[in-house]
Amino acid sequence: MSWFEKLVPSRIRTDAARKRAVPEGLWMRCDSCSATLYRPEMERSLDVCPKCGFHTRLSARRRLETFLDEAGREEIGAQVEPVDILKFRDSKRYKDRLSAAQKTTGEKDALVAMRGTLHDIPVVVCAFNFNFMGGSMGSVVGQRFVLAVEAAIAERRALVCFSASGGARMQEALFSLMQMAKTGAALGRLREARLPFISVLTDPTMGGVSASLAMLGDVNIAEPGALIGFAGPRVIQQTVRETLPEGFQRAEFLLEHGAIDMIIPRQELRDRIAGLLSLLMRREASVLPSYSMSPAEMDDDQDREPETLEVEVLPPDAHDTNEQGTRQ
Repeated sequence: MSWFEKLVPSRIRTDAARKRAVPEGLWMRCDSCSATLYRPEMERSLDVCPKCGFHTRLSARRRLETFLDEAGREEIGAQVEPVDILKFRDSKRYKDRLSAAQKTTGEKDALVAMRGTLHDIPVVVCAFNFNFMGGSMGSVVGQRFVLAVEAAIAERRALVCFSASGGARMQEALFSLMQMAKTGAALGRLREARLPFISVLTDPTMGGVSASLAMLGDVNIAEPGALIGFAGPRVIQQTVRETLPEGFQRAEFLLEHGAIDMIIPRQELRDRIAGLLSLLMRREASVLPSYSMSPAEMDDDQDREPETLEVEVLPPDAHDTNEQGTRQ
């Protein structure tokens, strides 16, 4: 015992062994601004940094839980599970990679689909889980997506999909590439049924997913700052040997160049998509957002000159017709 400990009364000494430990996982650091954040506060803000607005990645199940109404959720395609048909092996067996991803995420594969309601509007919603092998699209992802589309058609529901994927799953080779055509064909049937498809592109949406289902929405929405493209910016820069523009392949860049329709912050997605679906489905939502324009937006709208459309009128004899009056 030191001389100081002899002088200080024991009743005011701190017993290190009795210190209350701070629970693990209570605090986290923002990947963008490096701010220290209280995890319960982040959960309340849907994992959006309150300091800088950075949107962290959500798991598929949390995405669906925070998007759909609480009542009436039902999973679609849970019985479809992956099979290592090719007995593929790189540095690890595909079977082992699947087992590790399933253990880490608690999911069988990278896509979860559910039927439910959004502000009382019947919908089918799909969500990718990037933590499951980079959200890669294989046979199970494609089949679950098709089952979701078929459920939407059979029950006359709108379809919403949250994409977060690195692309096609290389371990399934041609079977994964087939899913691009398979999902596109399913969305063609949805379009023929005159049902809306809202595609929400989250960080990241790349490769075969961006080249297929993710860009086929009637309305394509992105979260702020999402990386969206086919090949990554580093690969493109090495290929073309030119410096890419600032913000290349980010949601804001794509919106500026007309590749997507709008950017919506995560906290507003429920209300804004419900508003869109109420118009597209001609249904009344239980709660509709009030859309308002800022003074600057109103000034820009008033100053914008009306667009004119030039139409060339052809003379009646410009095209030959047969006796039934149809064009040859």
